[in-house]
Amino acid sequence: MADPFGTAELRARVLRAWTESPSRFREDANAEEDLRIGGYRDRVLVELAQNAADAADEDGGELSIALVDGELRAANTGSPLDAEGVRALASLRASAKREGTTTGHFGVGFAAVLAISAEPRVCSATGGVRFSREDTRAELAAIPELAGELAAREGAVPVLRLVWPCSDPVPEGFTTEVRLPLSSGIDAGELLEQAHRLAPDLLLALPALCAITVDGQRVAAERQENGRLVIGGTRWAVSRTGGQVRERGGLGVEEARGYAVTWAVEVDAAGAPLAHGPDVLHTPTPTDERLALPARLLATVPMEPSRRRVRAGSAGDEVFDAAVAAYPDLVRAFAPEHRLRLVPLPGFPVSEVDGRLREALLDRFRTEPLLPGADGEELSANSALVLEHRSRALISLVNSVLPGLLDLGEAPGDREALRALGVRTVGLAELVERCLGIDREPHWWHELYAALAAVVDAGADRDELGALPIPLLDGRTTNGPRGVLLPTGELAGLDGLEDLELPIVHPAAAHPLLARLGAVRAGPAELLDSAELRAAVERSAEDAAAGLDTTGLAEVVLRLVGELGADRDWLGALALTDTEGGPRRADELLFADARVRPVLDPEAIGQDRALGILAEGIAQRHPREALRAIGVLDGFAVVADEQPDGPDHGLADEDQWWETEPRLVHGIRDLDLVAEDSWAAALTIIAGDPETWRALAEPGGYTGWWIARYARLAGRAPRRWRLAAAGELAGLYDPLPPGELPDTVLRAAGVRASLHVEDAEDARDLLEALAEEGNEPSQGAVLRAHEELGSAVLEGRFELSTVDAPDRVRTVGGLADAEEALVADVPWWYGTGLGELVPVRFGLAEPLARLLDLPLASEELEAGVRGGGEAVPWRGLHAVTLAAELLGIPAGDGEVLLHDPLTVAVDSEEIAVPWWFDGTNGHAEDSERGLARAFAWCSGHWEDRHRIEALLADPELSALLG
Repeated sequence: MADPFGTAELRARVLRAWTESPSRFREDANAEEDLRIGGYRDRVLVELAQNAADAADEDGGELSIALVDGELRAANTGSPLDAEGVRALASLRASAKREGTTTGHFGVGFAAVLAISAEPRVCSATGGVRFSREDTRAELAAIPELAGELAAREGAVPVLRLVWPCSDPVPEGFTTEVRLPLSSGIDAGELLEQAHRLAPDLLLALPALCAITVDGQRVAAERQENGRLVIGGTRWAVSRTGGQVRERGGLGVEEARGYAVTWAVEVDAAGAPLAHGPDVLHTPTPTDERLALPARLLATVPMEPSRRRVRAGSAGDEVFDAAVAAYPDLVRAFAPEHRLRLVPLPGFPVSEVDGRLREALLDRFRTEPLLPGADGEELSANSALVLEHRSRALISLVNSVLPGLLDLGEAPGDREALRALGVRTVGLAELVERCLGIDREPHWWHELYAALAAVVDAGADRDELGALPIPLLDGRTTNGPRGVLLPTGELAGLDGLEDLELPIVHPAAAHPLLARLGAVRAGPAELLDSAELRAAVERSAEDAAAGLDTTGLAEVVLRLVGELGADRDWLGALALTDTEGGPRRADELLFADARVRPVLDPEAIGQDRALGILAEGIAQRHPREALRAIGVLDGFAVVADEQPDGPDHGLADEDQWWETEPRLVHGIRDLDLVAEDSWAAALTIIAGDPETWRALAEPGGYTGWWIARYARLAGRAPRRWRLAAAGELAGLYDPLPPGELPDTVLRAAGVRASLHVEDAEDARDLLEALAEEGNEPSQGAVLRAHEELGSAVLEGRFELSTVDAPDRVRTVGGLADAEEALVADVPWWYGTGLGELVPVRFGLAEPLARLLDLPLASEELEAGVRGGGEAVPWRGLHAVTLAAELLGIPAGDGEVLLHDPLTVAVDSEEIAVPWWFDGTNGHAEDSERGLARAFAWCSGHWEDRHRIEALLADPELSALLG
């Protein structure tokens, strides 16, 4: 048989070495045993695939695995077997590496075939070789020097040291085929199943292979233009590296060992990495080293003899370090928005290797630029920021505001990955803070508001936007949308707004989000009602006096008022120009032809006076109604305040009126500017305007109060006159001379129409009228005046302390000094004829006495009845009982003491009286007058005394009814 590879010489050399040194035999036997024990059957397929990869040419190699006649056959394309390869197979110490490879071609790993076969053959287009346990034993049995060694090892021999030629043909299309007759106990079906399962991983781990066929089923690896690898219909992204490490070999010596590392992750149709579930380390066969990483790791790491666990040592450390260093290449194979899927998520390590790799990969992300920056540069996690509420629009806008901002959308798992990397999250509040003070065009802000609106709609807390910068129409920027004015289209044509320092949002920046954050949607009405415009109006006169130009403000306000027909009290503060060229408040200006001008004191109008005249140009340029609405005077102006806090409305003598405890303020201003001789005309103007008439006619109102006291009609205050028709006031007040004003206006102006005391001032006026020496009131007028005053005190219409007692009073005898007067507190005093008694009806004497500060007659005078009188029962007086019966008054069981005459001693002076009451008994002279009053008092029917007197004189029904 042909022997192209010189196997006879190789065998002779090995046998000679063993014969000369049996210890060398033992070393070879032990080394092969170590390799065989470490090479379990699942490693056989890997070694066969690695050999095929090593043999592959530039176009890629193919491997075919099949079970034929009880043999596992692995055929590959590429370089055929050569003499160097044969020596490598038979040496156990070296591998036939080609330049650029990281795995040996037919190196020591081939010993793994011994796990399933003791008679391996390698057939190639250049010739073949075989190994045989039985033939090796036969060779050794013929050498006496080795008989002892063979016996000691119980027939166990190193199979791969002695090589023989063979001439088996190679399958068509292949250059080399490894044939492995299966040893007893090997499950051929399990081998094929493992081959099917390992084929994709082997194609991932061995880039030189482009296809593996197992039992006729071909699995191909197709490389696409985008760098993706498609294996069996599954797209993969792959990152590879390789090199050499130093480790202790199977012979116990340190040697260089090639390694390969492959990271692989499945890719979906959109080009994004698919979630990688729980896995194990692949070498490339699966191991027991559990991993929970985002990608599959296939690495030729030194393993323990069991091939299940990584062997501790520096060689493995170097391989894992290389794997970590290669991971960024895998990450960069994906679009930036997908890279966070490759971050190891937090969790308990599932193995020591998993924990080590997880932390190392996270550190790589933290320090190496792998994450997409919004400015186009890649960032490390340590230098990156991420928006809590993300959108592409928002990120593109604020990337210049937030250096280091990541260009990330919202994807499942992103937040967990970012937390694992420690990337700092920027919330809306911080984003707003970063925007403070930046200079951007209004349209940029509009785009920002639109992007923020989207994240708010998605659930973000809009309260965090409370300090959001807002560009204003006048070029300023304010912080916070609350209270700013969001212009509507109706304001678009309103010129001059940009010249006002008002918080109006620039139209190019306006966005509905601002209204949701507190901005006020502002058309003309909202602008006019804005606090900021009001503030500008209220300080405009001061600003104008300081030299600032307020004409733009005035023009805007007048246009708004003219368009809306609005009326606001505070508009009166708007600065306008008067005929002197100076600034004045609008409510301090008159139209040149104002209706009220003729009745005003000329001294009150002009420069540095209370009122000015509106400049002609302004009056011609703007509607009269608009100017009136802001306070320019045509008639009298009314000040209204339904909830006043104090006398601070600029009304004349308001503090005095305030003491009357008003409920609201609704008063005419500038009354003190009316000329004294023009009040009749002024009242005509007031009565002709519904608003001013209402103010004048309002009960208890300021206007009526002031005019009644300070206006002048025929030289007197209106309250000092009475209407001609008010006869009950005759003798107390003079009638107002006839004029053109109707009584309704005069009454509203304070001219007296009746005897009524409403307050302390009315009481003082009435007391003054009673004490006026020139007045000649009738006794009835005096009595009614005293009764009204007593009733006012009794009912508490005013405080007694606010009215001073008069020096002179009206008594039954006429006008008298108060020091000589007494108030008759009981009716029997009037029968004495004493002239110093102040007359008042019974029941009102005590309150009147307190008002007048006078003593009561009963308290001041001593009085007593002279003589005992004759006691007569009321029932014994026939005329009295008839009168009582007619009036329905019980006569009672009492009695009266009759006197003839009845005399009372008053302070030692005896006075004849018709009746008296001493506190216990009634006394009377025998007359209709005396009996009637005594009976009325004693029976409690004092009000019927006059009727009783009449019936005593004529005790007939006709006298009562006629």
